[in-house]
Amino acid sequence: MTIVNLWSDLSHRYVTARPTYPRELFVYLASVAPGTERVLDCATGNGQAAVGLADFFQSVCAVDASSSQIEHAIAKPNISYSVRPAEQTGFPPGSFDMVCVAQALHWLDHEPFFNEVKRVLKPNGIFAAWSYNWFQISEEIDALVKDLLLDVVAPYWAPQNKLSWDGYRDVLFPFGELSPPALILAPNWTALEMMAYASTWSATKKCFDAQGSDFFEAAIPIIQSAWGGPEVRRPVVHQLALRVGRNS
Repeated sequence: MTIVNLWSDLSHRYVTARPTYPRELFVYLASVAPGTERVLDCATGNGQAAVGLADFFQSVCAVDASSSQIEHAIAKPNISYSVRPAEQTGFPPGSFDMVCVAQALHWLDHEPFFNEVKRVLKPNGIFAAWSYNWFQISEEIDALVKDLLLDVVAPYWAPQNKLSWDGYRDVLFPFGELSPPALILAPNWTALEMMAYASTWSATKKCFDAQGSDFFEAAIPIIQSAWGGPEVRRPVVHQLALRVGRNS
């Protein structure tokens, strides 16, 4: 299965199951960009980053290689979605104050992608990439998630995921790097909402295809009991890894 097909198959679940990004992230990005006229969101998926950017930039161009993801994208008047590869967007040179990629840099071909970013950025424009991975809920629930979910799907992660888990620190970054603030995502989820999120992991999808979903269904009542019941909401805390740089 190709990367495009994998995310196309998951696109309908992404709209509701993935956590949203904190407003503080977009406040910071707008503050360091040379202007707020135009921003490009690469590998936008269903537009979760694009929606946040739209509150701070006049125009958001959001692209993804998956037509299914674009079909399910969240609409906003100043967001323009199109099906384009991040490595070859076709936009004119110097078009954007900022280019970003949220939770997807590890899936891209870095050399041609960064060449494209440099081409479409304005002088002194900003590039930003961010990711999140494992979360913390409580010691008991975290241990159950590891035993019942993470350990089962572990063989199905693609090698690229390690770049995301490590906060992209090993990605060669051809920009003048800035020092962004520390940020978190902390959605208040029920146990079922957390499990819906876990079902969108690429490794979970591959595991379902290989061995079925019985392990996942069996985990739900166990985790829900430890959670405190089906109606209980708990903060699900993800650390946000953010790398930001300025184009020369």
